[in-house]
Amino acid sequence: MRYRVRVVAAALSGLTLLAGLSGCGLTSGSPLVDDVHPGSVGQGEPLKGADITVASKEFTEQLILGAIMGIAFKAAGADVLDRTGIQGSIGAREAIKSGDADAMYDYTGTGWITYLGNSAPIPDPQKQWTAVRDADAKNGVTWLPKAALNNTYALAMNQAKYKKYGTKTLSDVAALSKKDPGAVTLCVESEFANRADGLPGMEKKYGMKLPAKNITQMDTGIIYTQAAKGTCTYGEVFTTDGRIKAMHLTVMDDDKKFFPNYNASPVINSKALKKYPKMAEVIEPITKKLNNTVAQDLNSKVDVDGQDPHDVAKDWLVQEGFVKE
Repeated sequence: MRYRVRVVAAALSGLTLLAGLSGCGLTSGSPLVDDVHPGSVGQGEPLKGADITVASKEFTEQLILGAIMGIAFKAAGADVLDRTGIQGSIGAREAIKSGDADAMYDYTGTGWITYLGNSAPIPDPQKQWTAVRDADAKNGVTWLPKAALNNTYALAMNQAKYKKYGTKTLSDVAALSKKDPGAVTLCVESEFANRADGLPGMEKKYGMKLPAKNITQMDTGIIYTQAAKGTCTYGEVFTTDGRIKAMHLTVMDDDKKFFPNYNASPVINSKALKKYPKMAEVIEPITKKLNNTVAQDLNSKVDVDGQDPHDVAKDWLVQEGFVKE
């Protein structure tokens, strides 16, 4: 199951933090040996002579994004140490903050809520990013401009259900729940079913109240399968998950902007960025290309087709002309 910390516990003990760091592989890593050259990024090898450690969390999308960043820096002339696959958001965050790693992609919602301790998300994605960037600067962490890629919660349904009910937005789902209460059945994770930024908050925001018998709690992976089968009308999904595309699910638009924004953004240790400022220039055009459609496609190649995340990242960079082999 993909792991994403949504909220930091109010009292995170030093022992817990140290335990997380001890298991996140910060003392390990391997040099990137990809034979890549500048394409549309890295012209003139502006990072030649730089030693850069790239990190990521351990779930599919993060492994791909970490590889994308590392390969781009490599093509720009850097010697890159690969420390992708750190367990959990906190461990990855501490690696960047402490300087044990230099750069990674992270998510604005995670930064605002989990790292910075805010309880209420900012609905506007640009304002959310700006708030995170400004607040985190004092921690020695720089957030570069965000991608359109937004890995947040959503409800999705299969094509047969979509043709039957025709809902396109969560407001449509709310209207259907009032018109035909039995039609709106949900498959959700237990966490989503009980979190303020999950089902309870969504129901409140959209003015719907679903009976308990209409809600089935299950593991994340099973939700996609059951939604595809039509066992439930709607399944809780993550908007960039490759299984949405592979299983031909239709995602409901969060038209009232309830769910937090989790836009991917390059996050760099500020001292490292001061030392190697060209990192920002190299990664910016790549970040601009990342959106939910791209993420779903890349994630699907790993989670559905069984390809290696590093290979998927490299193939995409070459295909887009960012780097050359």
